[in-house]
Amino acid sequence: MQAGIEEKERNGLGFHLPGMWDKILDLKECHLQAEPSNQIRLFIRNYCIENGLEFFNPRSQEGLLRTLMIRNSSLGQWMVLIQFYREEKEKREALLNALTEKFPEITSLLYVINPKANDTLYDLEVHCFAGKGYIEEEMEGLRFKIQPKSFYQTNSEQAYNLYKIVRDFADLKGNELVYDLYTGTGTIAQFVAKQAGKVIGIESVPDAIDDAKENALNNQIDNVEFTTGDMKEVFTAEFLAEHGHPEVVITDPPRDGMHKKVVEQLLRAAPQRIVYVSCNSATQARDLEMLKEAYTLVKSQAVDLFPHTHHIENVVLLERC
Repeated sequence: MQAGIEEKERNGLGFHLPGMWDKILDLKECHLQAEPSNQIRLFIRNYCIENGLEFFNPRSQEGLLRTLMIRNSSLGQWMVLIQFYREEKEKREALLNALTEKFPEITSLLYVINPKANDTLYDLEVHCFAGKGYIEEEMEGLRFKIQPKSFYQTNSEQAYNLYKIVRDFADLKGNELVYDLYTGTGTIAQFVAKQAGKVIGIESVPDAIDDAKENALNNQIDNVEFTTGDMKEVFTAEFLAEHGHPEVVITDPPRDGMHKKVVEQLLRAAPQRIVYVSCNSATQARDLEMLKEAYTLVKSQAVDLFPHTHHIENVVLLERC
């Protein structure tokens, strides 16, 4: 906002302004997601203003409409999830019913009641108002069920290119034991399973692991196994003793990178190859520095999953010295 201009409308539905947790850029059109994404967002914004549904103020912790999440897949499926600060059944149902009437193409219409100080929904119950509780994605004949708490790459087309690079870097011959750390819904694990002896995926989000197990069953993949838990607590010497030492490790951690204990355990596990996928090259570089005592960086490939931004996904292949 320019100095001296009166701010008449404080209700916004769009993206957070850079570095401002309490300020939203009110978008009229976003070019990064296909329609009806813009139509859905603008419909919700206008409906709430016209019908007196208060927009949430994170500083004062007041208001009703908290966050909006819209996800879509290459199969044409749409997920819409609205977080409400408190339960106001009549207002909530009126908005959700209006959405289902206006946009019958929504595959999964969900809501959450979140009275907490933060917006995270991982510790909250997600309610399905209409449709299914999930959407689906497809890749090389594999079908993946994605729930609202499940991680899946936001750019489906480039995710496919990313996974092909991971599979190429892993260079599997058919009999290797592979660990897939931070496996999410098990997409990479299942994508490389045909070329491996066995793949073990580890993930901290229980809903994602439930999806991974169901996806593997539906995809008729029987050489994958999934474990739930905090990586630094699960990926231990005892885990290696029980499941075996991997020849190849694929790791795709969140932006914070790998915990120091996980890196130390990787060094003890001593796989022949590590394929490290990262959405934050700074934390990836930090972790590679800790691994360089035992591993040589063989090659690196960046993938542009986030068009019109400076963010990239980077894949690195490490081989044991």
